[in-house]
Amino acid sequence: MFILVNLKAYPCDPVEVATAAREVSEESGVRIAVSPQAADIARVAETGVETWAQHVDPNDYGSHTGSTLSEAVAEAGAEGTLVNHSEKRLKLADIDGSVRAAERAGLETCVCANNPAQIGAAAALGPDAVAVEPPELIGGDVSVSSADPDIVEDAVAAAGHVDEDVEVFCGAGISSGDDVDAAGDLGATGILLASGVAKADDPRAALEDLVEPL
Repeated sequence: MFILVNLKAYPCDPVEVATAAREVSEESGVRIAVSPQAADIARVAETGVETWAQHVDPNDYGSHTGSTLSEAVAEAGAEGTLVNHSEKRLKLADIDGSVRAAERAGLETCVCANNPAQIGAAAALGPDAVAVEPPELIGGDVSVSSADPDIVEDAVAAAGHVDEDVEVFCGAGISSGDDVDAAGDLGATGILLASGVAKADDPRAALEDLVEPL
């Protein structure tokens, strides 16, 4: 089970969360990564935790002011990137372009989608993983694995029908070890979460709770 902690633009200390994630990962043997703001990628990567970007743009080097270049985040220490998070939606052609750009820079990719139909379309683009995240549950206290387990199972089936090598993560409302356990039972091989760790009073304790059933 892979745990990917998205720090979004929350007012947390990214180095504190990253350090806690690295320590919990080393102690538990569970793969944990942290996805900070682009400006914090280098600082987070220096902690030794697996580091992901929150977004990369579908462009190469050139006249692209304000873009997030895949090569730049890779050079800063990122090993992977989210694409098409529900708070950073892209057109299908741009999702494809961002996945290709990430591949060019050697970044692992996870394309986010809202439902199983979109998961199937995303899987057809050949990312390393897809993540199903119903927007109405993002940032809430109820996890997708408990509120709508069918959507997770259907997403796993949709991705597998297109490309069995594409892993399926689930997100939205994940905040406890029970949520992680339930996601695994439904066929997910990873989870994507944010507020459950980034807004926790004690990020290390939150992470320890997430890995406890694993």
